[in-house]
Amino acid sequence: MAKKKEKTRILIVDDEEPIRSMLGELLTGHGNECTLAGDAAEAREALKKQDFALILSDVKMPGESGIDLIRHVQKEYPDTAVIMATAVDKPETAATALATGAYGYMIKPFKTNEVIINVVNALYRRELEIQNRFHRENLENLVKKRTEALIKTLQDFRGALDGIVQAMGLTVELKDPYTAGHQKRVAGIATAIAGEIGLSESRVEGVRMAGLIHDIGKIAVPSDILNKPGRITNNEYEIIKSHSQVGYDILKNIAFPWPISQIVHQHHERMDGSGYPQGLAGEDILLEARILAVTDVVEAMASHRPYRPALGVERALDEIGSNGGVLYDADVVNVCVRLFEEKDHRVVL
Repeated sequence: MAKKKEKTRILIVDDEEPIRSMLGELLTGHGNECTLAGDAAEAREALKKQDFALILSDVKMPGESGIDLIRHVQKEYPDTAVIMATAVDKPETAATALATGAYGYMIKPFKTNEVIINVVNALYRRELEIQNRFHRENLENLVKKRTEALIKTLQDFRGALDGIVQAMGLTVELKDPYTAGHQKRVAGIATAIAGEIGLSESRVEGVRMAGLIHDIGKIAVPSDILNKPGRITNNEYEIIKSHSQVGYDILKNIAFPWPISQIVHQHHERMDGSGYPQGLAGEDILLEARILAVTDVVEAMASHRPYRPALGVERALDEIGSNGGVLYDADVVNVCVRLFEEKDHRVVL
């Protein structure tokens, strides 16, 4: 058995009893369920007791006006449509009613067809707006869920990427135990400098990632050279210098979200063009690489090496300070020195 269609509930608000009775009979005769109210206060009480699809209200009534009633309905009952009626044909009143949210506007005395057409149109428009709101909310929820899923996927990816990068860095440390922790410490200092300089969060993360694997190319350098306790020869030094190019070759085909391969390639370049492997100078060197150049020197000088004892943080800061603007980026040097002298950043070493 088909479910009986529920009647549309309409609230009729008018201080003239004959008019509201006439409207009630007319709309009830067309299959609607009508409730009658003599003023806005009575209408408010009716609204508290049940929901209405439509309110047909007079504009001018004792007490609260129909316009104010519309405002109340718009705020508290957004799914309820409103049609306004008045005996005074003033364009400004009609404009105010429609601007306030009325779906229609009728002038007394009413014509039967006019009432029915306005009611049908208002109810149809109401249904469309409710459906649109429902679909919009569903779409917003779907977008929110998809966005949350995408963020989680990105976080998982970043976590996996971080693990892979740290594993890559560990391969160097396993081959060169004397520099164990060097890349991680460089990454820590470089990240702090990048943040102080004001790089975006994404670029700071790129600096950190590059720092963790900036010496990845040393896996191509023989262990007896890396771990040699005495002075190295010129030929051995040239082999060690190749690690920047080898690191670039290893990383260049990996689609990092940052220019990791170029940063690794350039971390031994110097501002005056005396660095390697390309002899780049000034701003031709990526800022991220200029940051790593400073932190690499500071960490290396402050730490023990097979061929010499640790020189200490003060010597390292003197080195970059005396060569700021010549070998090293002056702004990066100033930030690095400030981190150690004012913010006691030496804990990373």
